Amino acid sequence: MSTQVADTPTGNIYDKYASRNPIERRLMHGFFRALDSTLPRVAPERILEVGAGEGEIARALAARYPEARITILDLPDPELAGEWRSLDATATHGDATHLPFPDQAFDLVLAIEVLEHVEDPDAALHEIARVARGAVVVSVPREPIWRVANMARGKYWRSLGNTPGHVNHWGTRGFSAFVGRELRVERTVRPFPWTVVGAHRG
Repeated sequence: MSTQVADTPTGNIYDKYASRNPIERRLMHGFFRALDSTLPRVAPERILEVGAGEGEIARALAARYPEARITILDLPDPELAGEWRSLDATATHGDATHLPFPDQAFDLVLAIEVLEHVEDPDAALHEIARVARGAVVVSVPREPIWRVANMARGKYWRSLGNTPGHVNHWGTRGFSAFVGRELRVERTVRPFPWTVVGAHRG
């Protein structure tokens, strides 16, 4: 097991998807609406989600694209494997910087709140671009707003609001430019407090 796999948290530090807090539920509604706006209108045949966590995004993708073949990947974690049993998807464990798939294998590749956790985000982005043959959607927390919001709710004061496991930090322009190194950026949206980029290979 690589150092990155051993040291990187899997799943959600805080399960915002299951929150009953009305403010957080409203934020998540805005996030999913923004995510939906970046997804391709033409249904993809093969989808890969890198860093699938507990599978909430995969469930949304299955509802939107019921005929698609969905593959999900995350770091080895027995609890995640248990969560995945209810998903209509092919699940595998692996590292975002060494994806176990051939070139241009997927019509749609997603990495939702993943790249902020990866020690080598350039390598991960390169791998995401490599296995894509069409659309790519990636998102990260929008900084410094994310850390300010954490501190406003009394979280992670000793780390100046930084969520455990976040080793990379981008504002919207910086993240869009980062994605543009490997992919053609087509749409950037900013649901508070995230940045979501819709891009395309080539």
